[in-house]
Amino acid sequence: MMEGKWRTLVLATVMFNLGFVIWFSFAPFTGGIADEFGLSVADLAVVSSAAVIAVPLGRIVIGPLTDKYGAPATAGVTMVVVGTFAVISAFAATYEVFIGSRVVASLSGITFVIGIQHVSEWFEEENLGLAEGIFAGVGNAGAGLGAYFTLPRIFGEGWNGPLFATNWRAAFFYTGALAVLVGVVYFLVGEAAKSDAKRRATRESAGVREWLYIATRYGAVALSAAYVMTFGLELAMNGWLGTYYREAFGQGDVVVAATFAATFSVAAGLLRPIGGYVSDVVARNETELLPWFDGRYREQWTFATLVFVVCAMVGMTAAGLTGNVYLAVAAGFLVGLGCAFAEGAIFAQVPAMFPDSSGSVTGVVGGIGSSGGSLYPLIFGAALLPNLHVGYAVAAATMAPILALTAWVFRPHVAERATTGGWLVDAPERTEPASPAGDD
Repeated sequence: MMEGKWRTLVLATVMFNLGFVIWFSFAPFTGGIADEFGLSVADLAVVSSAAVIAVPLGRIVIGPLTDKYGAPATAGVTMVVVGTFAVISAFAATYEVFIGSRVVASLSGITFVIGIQHVSEWFEEENLGLAEGIFAGVGNAGAGLGAYFTLPRIFGEGWNGPLFATNWRAAFFYTGALAVLVGVVYFLVGEAAKSDAKRRATRESAGVREWLYIATRYGAVALSAAYVMTFGLELAMNGWLGTYYREAFGQGDVVVAATFAATFSVAAGLLRPIGGYVSDVVARNETELLPWFDGRYREQWTFATLVFVVCAMVGMTAAGLTGNVYLAVAAGFLVGLGCAFAEGAIFAQVPAMFPDSSGSVTGVVGGIGSSGGSLYPLIFGAALLPNLHVGYAVAAATMAPILALTAWVFRPHVAERATTGGWLVDAPERTEPASPAGDD
């Protein structure tokens, strides 16, 4: 049993990390891609947006499919499909084929839901937070340590290796081929659950009516919106910052620009367990951070982190307007820090707010939250803006309605019925408990 749970954790973490590498493998190479297809900065913003556009729906759909068929099956199919299309993108001769293949390859982002479900099928509740933290932290770091740090150094400007003389085509091909291999191994080696009874219970617990009810409760809606402006923002920044540091500051060296961008993604990925830990501490010690949400300790910490993200985004614009790239990199790190703390806080609150349905809420929050990754790049690279620095402040302004929604839901008299009060869907006659979820 011990061997099985750790094998599962390793398989899930490797899959998720490689999934994030493939998801953002285009980001360090946007200069070469733009030259190849004659793209403008606005076109590159569309490429960044396209890399995320299929993930929100994919995450929502893959959750119940994984419950039904088991993680080894869905992980195997997902990695083989995204790996195949990553390889196709390496051979793309037209912009249309390139975009289309990268949209499908971006479905590597749904590996989060598969891994969360698989780890929760093996680890006992008292160790689930640690296991999911390892899975999510290492996996999310794939965008920074893998895509931004590793790929530009392996596939540098002077790349002239087997099959390809173009570095980005080689990067897409070899990461895609590796994904196919990981998918096959996952299918052959992975086991869906620690016992037949656990597997049976998970398969039989999902229902459309129950899912719709959970997805429309006040708490789920508020946390989903909050995840748009945190994890969605993280996705957007991961795909955009390489372009930003190159175009706004003239950092033509792909390795230097990618390294600057990696400071954000490493902070956003590796530091998020701190956000969850602080949430646990303030709840356990009943620490009043914001008296407006009296007695709602996790909500207070979550709201404070959301406000920090908005302030940090305004600071990103201010730093960029100074013209000092190092100040802009430091500001980007603070944005990543805010995203990490907020995401950790949100996914500490999910099981606390929905103790019997955290698996369903994880799919909803993770899926809807990913949509921000498609929306924010369009703001960052909008042609109407006077420069590339202003977009961060504009994005911060769009987050004000989300702050208003969370402030309303986090008020004590609303928060106490956040799991039962909601819109559109009445309570089903019977609700099955969902598996506990973890971090993204």
